[in-house]
Amino acid sequence: MIRVLLYIKHNLPGVWKLTETVNGILFKLLYWKRFNEAVSRVLDSSPGSEYEYRLLQPDDLKSLEALLINQKPDRLEYFNPHAFDYKSLLNVCNNPAFFMFGVFKGEELVGYFFLRCFWNRKCFVGRIICPAYEGKGIGKEMNRIMYNTGWMAGFRVLSTISRNNKLVMRSHAGNPYMVVVKELKDNYFMVEFLQGTDKDGI
Repeated sequence: MIRVLLYIKHNLPGVWKLTETVNGILFKLLYWKRFNEAVSRVLDSSPGSEYEYRLLQPDDLKSLEALLINQKPDRLEYFNPHAFDYKSLLNVCNNPAFFMFGVFKGEELVGYFFLRCFWNRKCFVGRIICPAYEGKGIGKEMNRIMYNTGWMAGFRVLSTISRNNKLVMRSHAGNPYMVVVKELKDNYFMVEFLQGTDKDGI
């Protein structure tokens, strides 16, 4: 199933657009309320910090567009969950099955992370942080929000990773929640983040 979806996404954009539309309708009917409640509960439980973590609103999308297009090309080589222009970001923001989050330092957007949900109770996660703000614990809090939201809503939390993506491979090297579930073509593999694999919890 996942291989089919990945093939459609990367090779059949028209079919992928239809798939996203149908999935959004099914997800909203079946799970949106439950998932949205999980988002609120997890965000409300965030510890005090100099950074603000919250759902992005349409008014934030110009800032997100700037954050993404100003990244160096090598940082975006393996990060392509959607197009980065404002119109595309607005379409994603309006998709009930796609939860977009931002990390703010005051008024500045310094990080972006998301959960792309599917009606079969799987969600895929991804994140990007401005280089100047790496190593400050932001990635760990992003993970806490993404994983716990998915788990609380009763979803499997997944991601696809390229073995050639040294930045992500390094960031996940000590991730106690990650297990490889499937090898994919082109040196990619699928991982799942499992609740309870870390004895200290998250």
